[in-house]
Amino acid sequence: MALSADRNTPRAEGAILRSPAAASLIYAGALVMRNAAGYITKGAAATGSVGVGVAQERVDNSGGSAGDLSVNVRPGVFRFKNSASSDAITIAEIGDVCFIVDDETVAKTDGSGARSPAGFVADIDDQGVWVRFDEALTRVYVEGIAEPAA
Repeated sequence: MALSADRNTPRAEGAILRSPAAASLIYAGALVMRNAAGYITKGAAATGSVGVGVAQERVDNSGGSAGDLSVNVRPGVFRFKNSASSDAITIAEIGDVCFIVDDETVAKTDGSGARSPAGFVADIDDQGVWVRFDEALTRVYVEGIAEPAA
């Protein structure tokens, strides 16, 4: 039923997402991704996942089952280590999708299909790569948008 009066609509403050964690140890400050099952896990070279943001706390769910604990994750723009050699991100990749190497490193390529997308390269400096995390936007970019039916 549509509104017939004012509504106090709840909102999440500070853009922190609370999501169920995979059965793993996630360090505060780690690049985190959502795996194919929907759980948050530390960044790693794996397929079927997508970057979500940065863990705001340390969560050790390694002794439990997926979903036993949750973790606070913040999307946004964060700096991570740059990959090396021919997989290093340069200024030419600003605006492109970058890929997860581990929980503190991103790369220019998907490693011949072995890595999941992290987010978009926002900038690069001497200390590393600034990555913009927006899970929905990254998924749309990587998976593409189906053409509407005619």
